[in-house]
Amino acid sequence: MKITMVGTGYVGLVAGTCFADSGHDVACVDIDESKIEALNRGQIPIFEPGLEELVHKNVKERRLTFDTELASAVVSSKVVFIAVGTPEGETGDADLQHVLNSAGEIGRAIRQYTIIVNKSTVPVGTADKVREVVEQTTRVEFDVVSNPEFLKEGAAVGDFLKPDRVVIGTNSERARRIMGELYAPFVRTENPILFMDPRSAELTKYAANAMLATRISFMNDVALLCEKVGADVDFVRKGLGADKRIGYPFLFPGIGYGGSCFPKDIKALVATAREFGIEFDLLRAVERTNERQKRLLLNKALRHFGSVAGRSFAVWGTAFKPKTDDMREAPAIEVIEGLLGKGASVCCHDPAAEGVARRHFGDRVRYAATPYDALEGAEALFLVTEWNQFRYPDFDRMRALMKTPVIFDGRNVFTPSVLREKGFVYFGIGRGS
Repeated sequence: MKITMVGTGYVGLVAGTCFADSGHDVACVDIDESKIEALNRGQIPIFEPGLEELVHKNVKERRLTFDTELASAVVSSKVVFIAVGTPEGETGDADLQHVLNSAGEIGRAIRQYTIIVNKSTVPVGTADKVREVVEQTTRVEFDVVSNPEFLKEGAAVGDFLKPDRVVIGTNSERARRIMGELYAPFVRTENPILFMDPRSAELTKYAANAMLATRISFMNDVALLCEKVGADVDFVRKGLGADKRIGYPFLFPGIGYGGSCFPKDIKALVATAREFGIEFDLLRAVERTNERQKRLLLNKALRHFGSVAGRSFAVWGTAFKPKTDDMREAPAIEVIEGLLGKGASVCCHDPAAEGVARRHFGDRVRYAATPYDALEGAEALFLVTEWNQFRYPDFDRMRALMKTPVIFDGRNVFTPSVLREKGFVYFGIGRGS
């Protein structure tokens, strides 16, 4: 099957590559000429484990191509995916200009029956808007399908190749059959393809992310209470997760969620609800808790030191989560900007996101080649991103490098008793500190 993927961002590049790896001919199209030129040179614009190897393999086998010309790709494709950005608008709603502009271009290009698929995260009713735009540009038969992505950064390739479920929103039996064939190789272990109407599919994506974000903020509120009453949130988490009705995923307290999805999608869902006269008070509280958590480590440092002005600190991790270089809405930004704003100096290390950090912070911070290099002369360490290589460091070496042995653990990676035995002053999340 010939497929066009409009947009070579995170979703488009991963989805297009995985479709190509299942035997389809995929053209990934983007208006960004420099990005397409880089991809054609073999340079992958995002850090995602396993993606680079898969791209190179499918380019070499001529199933995956990159181009800036949408019309020539679309004209021979049976399925065209729209995977462009939907940034946050001024009132929190999703900005659909890129989606609708793409829909218009696709409509002008198609010459045969085509399935146009919204892969971007879009508000309820977007499929109807896409259909209206395309109908204004063509008399060729087409269907519009909603097919939201559920990819976790750092595990996106595995998520696409072996999905928990595939959600397909369509009222067309013809589109349903073709989309079912397209996704059949990925659900051979009987994980479901869930067919539904487009509006239900659109809402499913937002509702899923909102539920996960709610679990995170709930645990962060529980962690705050644990600190006040002298309980240990790790014990509470284990007690909660052992209940089969609840489970363990997304019950880890920390310094808040970030990334391109949760913050934006919650705002968009709140905005959609407001359009229909519903004040989504629960999700507004989720947002408030998350913003508070991002300031938590700085507030702990200010209580401990009194003032951080003139002091030097190390930060481990700038990406919003491990196994990605994505710093969008990352808690590290709040931590580092807060320290800099209070007159402190910062040296940071991240295994993948240094380039992104340099573009954000410039020369206002120092960048260390290794975690230990960041610690030299530091008066405290802020552990912000829970990369695996940070979990079992040489604590004796750390203490020897640091000016004062203080650790602010924003992800509860370390065991407090071990750190205290090693002579560190330790502050975690929900651990009585």
